[in-house]
Amino acid sequence: MPQPHRPTRPARPPRPQRARRGGAPDRRRGKDRPRWGVRLAAGLAVAVLGSGAIGHAVMTGLDTGIERVDPFKDMKNRPQAGHGLNFLLVGTDGRDKITPADKREYRLGGAPCHCTDTVMLVHLSADRERASVVSLPRDSYAELPEHRDESSGKQHGPHPVKLNAAYAEGGPQLTVRTVESMTRVKIDHYLEVDFASFMKTVDAMGGVEICTAKALHDQNTGLDLLPGSHRLSGGQALQYVRSRHVDGAADLGRMQRQQRFVAALIKQATGGGVLLNPVKFKEVSSTLLGSVRADRGFGSEQMLALGQALRDFTPSSSEFASVPIGTPSYAVKGIGSTVKWDEPKASKLFEALRLDRPLAPAAPGRQPASRPQRRPAVPVDVPPGQIRVQVENGTRIDGLGGRVDTALRATGFDTTRSPGNGASRDVKRTVIAYDPRWDRSARTVSTALPGSELRAVAGQGRTVLVIAGADYRKVVPVRPEDPHQGQFGVVTGDQVICGT
Repeated sequence: MPQPHRPTRPARPPRPQRARRGGAPDRRRGKDRPRWGVRLAAGLAVAVLGSGAIGHAVMTGLDTGIERVDPFKDMKNRPQAGHGLNFLLVGTDGRDKITPADKREYRLGGAPCHCTDTVMLVHLSADRERASVVSLPRDSYAELPEHRDESSGKQHGPHPVKLNAAYAEGGPQLTVRTVESMTRVKIDHYLEVDFASFMKTVDAMGGVEICTAKALHDQNTGLDLLPGSHRLSGGQALQYVRSRHVDGAADLGRMQRQQRFVAALIKQATGGGVLLNPVKFKEVSSTLLGSVRADRGFGSEQMLALGQALRDFTPSSSEFASVPIGTPSYAVKGIGSTVKWDEPKASKLFEALRLDRPLAPAAPGRQPASRPQRRPAVPVDVPPGQIRVQVENGTRIDGLGGRVDTALRATGFDTTRSPGNGASRDVKRTVIAYDPRWDRSARTVSTALPGSELRAVAGQGRTVLVIAGADYRKVVPVRPEDPHQGQFGVVTGDQVICGT
């Protein structure tokens, strides 16, 4: 039996008012997998972009805005190239291009550390049907190879550091050398994004929708989200991916939120909003390429190739993992607490990337890709199987209580299977009555019944009462926030994006 929950502290909605609370359905979106007509249109749009004079005319001139770096200069003894394409994506905390107003609103004061805030290894499979994203903790214990310090010019021998210090000492080149040494994965392209370019790219896409099963509040970044679905602007998205103090998971929890955000970004880019519109594709591409630092081999031609590769992507085409951790607080003299990898498990993970193998296991009951897939379930804080629900019919619609009871039980709730009639038969909006001690359970039920009204009733006990109203249409599938992950802690994009 679950223990009583302490009431969740009310959280202010994020600014500006773009967020939808409580998982309210977005009627503009259809099924997770595009219908054949939409898929055909997407394929044609990308084919037009990627073929002949039209594609080059749309994308012309984008290369001129890219700031170039040479992270592979004079590198020797590099790992052997595997199959597929590997990107090293790093996020730096540069904030000098951000306006004073945005610095105040999104809590971006202080001096930048000139180090990497985020490090991700992104693998695109050789058949272009799968993207694997592996997060490398910024505090990972690393041993830098011999190098010359970029700022002082001093020559250094090999020495231990935290991974994010590689950038401070030797910039992109030392970062690439260090990651290749640690993973034995050869990097093909390097992309560097700072705070300003991240915000611009998200805004160019029209914001990105994320969902959370818990209230998220971080005083350091100003993040303040209620449970449910939210469309985040560039500044709000930066708060979301930077926050480390919303729970006890610290940087590891932050990496999970970053992965959720990337999954949501892929969903939006491949769902028709970007790839279907050549003008939008150019706008987003030019914003990205005009505000990042990249190696000399990455430009508009590669963006077109990626656009073609992504035309058949769905959220389930992407998979996300973090390096397996052996010791989360590995003390090193002169450095402090570092994150020590589990070397045997990490080696297997990076071997799978080199061999172009999927990281995610086949989840129990997962349908083959060729079959129509169900709408992904929305992640919730409390597993539905732990929540006892009594359903009452608050209308004069015959059998409504039974239908609601059956639908709630089908998505995992412990219903009484004895629906009754409510005291009132003129309920317009579905009501969820709950004891304040079980408020988290009530929020899980409200996620399954979008648009319902939460009503606290002191002393009601652990059973949540659902009074079905005339507005009832359906029950949205929900699931616990911890899906089947396998040996590498892998999740696929369809397991972490918003499902409604």
